[in-house]
Amino acid sequence: MGNPKAFLTINRKEAEYRPIHERISDYGEVEQTLNTEDRLLQASRCMDCGVPFCQYGCPLGNKMPEWQDLIYKGNWKRAARSLQSTNDFPEFTGRVCPAPCEKTCVLAIEDSPVTIRENEAAVMEHAYSEGYMKPQIPIARTGKKVAVIGSGPAGMTVANQLNKKGHSVTVYEKDTSIGGLLRYGIPDFKLNKNVVQRRVDLMKNEGIEFVVNTEIGKDIKGREILKNYDAVCVAIGSQAPRDLPIEGRELKGVHYAMEYLKMQNKIVAKESISEEEFINAKGKNVLVIGGGDTGSDCIGTANRQGAANIIQIEILSKPKELKEVENRWPVPFPVYLKTSSSHLEGCERRWSLQTKRFIGEGGKLTGVEVVEVEWKKDSSGKFIIKEVGEPEILKVDLAFLALGFVNPIQEGFLEEMEIIMNERNNIHTDETRKTNVDKIFAAGDCVSGQSLVVTSIASGRKTAQHIDEFLKTSIVSE
Repeated sequence: MGNPKAFLTINRKEAEYRPIHERISDYGEVEQTLNTEDRLLQASRCMDCGVPFCQYGCPLGNKMPEWQDLIYKGNWKRAARSLQSTNDFPEFTGRVCPAPCEKTCVLAIEDSPVTIRENEAAVMEHAYSEGYMKPQIPIARTGKKVAVIGSGPAGMTVANQLNKKGHSVTVYEKDTSIGGLLRYGIPDFKLNKNVVQRRVDLMKNEGIEFVVNTEIGKDIKGREILKNYDAVCVAIGSQAPRDLPIEGRELKGVHYAMEYLKMQNKIVAKESISEEEFINAKGKNVLVIGGGDTGSDCIGTANRQGAANIIQIEILSKPKELKEVENRWPVPFPVYLKTSSSHLEGCERRWSLQTKRFIGEGGKLTGVEVVEVEWKKDSSGKFIIKEVGEPEILKVDLAFLALGFVNPIQEGFLEEMEIIMNERNNIHTDETRKTNVDKIFAAGDCVSGQSLVVTSIASGRKTAQHIDEFLKTSIVSE
């Protein structure tokens, strides 16, 4: 390391967020950036610890110590090269990853880890601004054709990796633009869509073909795709949302969170939406059911639309602050209270509340009945919930269900090709990521269930490796 003792004298310094009064009036990214001098100092805090637990915590196995040192020495080009040797899209993860690498950084023992995620984003911004990100076109083509169904982080990764191997790749996307969850599920104030588009443009220039507004299994039959390609990779994500089938669910004003987020992302992108799609929280009382990142994104969106009041509820008990969590190091994903930029913009947060029923008048939502619950263990050690106290009625005009996703949508391609699903209704694959149908592989959340962008990229890289080996075997046999 350039300065292995810098961590003793230099404190952790984060870029922080833009002022609340400024950022809630637009959909620009909320995170600010440090100047180059400060960023070099932050990278110098990597302490040459001997055992890089940060790599253990990262699903991609990123070589953090290597590129932290390169940043400190001002060698941004080599830092970008090192980073991309393990991560196809650091400009995405540098913005939206929960940074398990930082939770496992040795300095996290003192609650002051290296600012790895911010450093990652900074490397890629330098790489793009300095012109290092030029198309890397394969020298030769193998003659093999691969179809990738779905253009989220897993699908984009599979396409990127196989194209580098010389295979001809076509990515099919049912929506108007490429990116999947990155494009439509994550708000612009967390991930500006220009960041996604510049990578898509780069991949196009490298020879990858993108076909939008095309749903495989509907617009093009699966059998036709299988006939025209040497391998097919399904990367459609886990898009079936978890519902809350209680009284009043049909009322106008109760929506899945992703309906809301996708609608707003389309508006920001100046895409057309139907009148039925439009959801406006301006002047309304908003309830977000679910305490995760998707719920937080709904809060940030509702604040920008001018909601009168926002409450977020969670059925689980309130978690501890990170500093209060015992034995938290080197756990990559400790359970602790997370306060996002959206929470700071204004909302009420409540825990241990179960939603009993939606209440309405004239077919429209007017309130939600909730009740406080306790979590206890039964004689077998299994957690059960018990209602305590009296039910409470919350005045609500809009309710968003941010309860996660259960499995991939099976109508269409999966049903047509008779793809076998596992006990959780995710796609079943063998150790090579192959399905029960010859030539068809699968990657990402449609296999693992709902996960993170970083784990989807890791899955895509592994699946691409297996597809490449499959195609090489078929070349030899020919």
